[in-house]
Amino acid sequence: MNLSQFETMNPIMLMSIVNMKIRDEYETLDSLVQFYEIDKNALIAHLKDAGFDYRPDIEQFR
Repeated sequence: MNLSQFETMNPIMLMSIVNMKIRDEYETLDSLVQFYEIDKNALIAHLKDAGFDYRPDIEQFR
């Protein structure tokens, strides 16, 4: 899954994929955005617009 086009993805699927990748592959949001070369703030804002908040204490969107 290429997250570099996250702006066009369904936000529910995006949240699910990001959470899964953080849990299974990257451990932190910072690692994930660095790997995919995407803007962390833009990803957080995009998911916030869909009603999901980033919880850095648990490294998850909810």
